[in-house]
Order: sequence, then C-alpha cells, then structure tokens
Amino acid sequence: MKIIIINGPNLNLLGKREPEIYGSATFEDYFNDLQKQFPDIQLTYYQSNVEGELITKLQEVGFEFDGIILNAGAYTHTSIGIGDAIKAIQTPVVEVHISNTFGREAFRHQSYISAHAKGVILGFGMQSYQLAIQSFLV
Repeated sequence: MKIIIINGPNLNLLGKREPEIYGSATFEDYFNDLQKQFPDIQLTYYQSNVEGELITKLQEVGFEFDGIILNAGAYTHTSIGIGDAIKAIQTPVVEVHISNTFGREAFRHQSYISAHAKGVILGFGMQSYQLAIQSFLV
C-alpha cells in the first residue's frame, strides 16, 4: 500500500511554530515514528508553501497511490484550486488538521477540501495523521 502525506504552508515550521497549538515535535521526527508504526505501508512525505506545487503533487500521485493524507494548512480555507484537484483525481484523500479548526477563528470553519475528501480528521494533534493512515486500512 502506498500512502503520501502532503503538508501545506507553514507546516515545515512544526516544532517551532505556536507550540501551544501544534506541539514541540518536528514533522520529520513524527514521520519517522509513523514509518516505524506502519512498516508494511510505503509512506511518502511532501511539503510545500506554494499552492500550485501542492496541486501539481496531487495530480502527480492522484492516479498511482492508494491514499493521500492532506493537511493543506491555510489553503484549506481559501483554495478552490486544491479542492478542484482533489475532485479530479482518483486516489482517495483524507483531510487532516492538527488543531480543531472549529475552535479557532471563524474563517477556519470553511473548507474547500472537505466536500471532495473521503473524510476529515481534526483536533487530535499529530495523532490526526496516524488516524488518517488507519482509515485506509479498514
């Protein structure tokens, strides 16, 4: 099974950025833990701060992988293009957020991804990614 985790803007700053919301672990360290937890899954990781690069990556993997876990960061709430890319591909996408977006600013309550996603997992910290992986195993 091939699953890719795609992270959007500012998620490269995990471990440094607002640790009271996002924790103190880097994503790279957490990703290494995920690979150890799921040795039978070919896990890949990609991060970009650029909307178009995220769309290009979705198109590249969206017909070859078994699952996509997408944390589009702030683009979740603004990018019709990312939503359209998810709608256009065949690989199922699970939308993930580390924080509970509904407990934050009102603009974070809107998602252009959710309508096209297999499911949405939010508010469980980094464990949200683990839950998303597990959703592809059932």
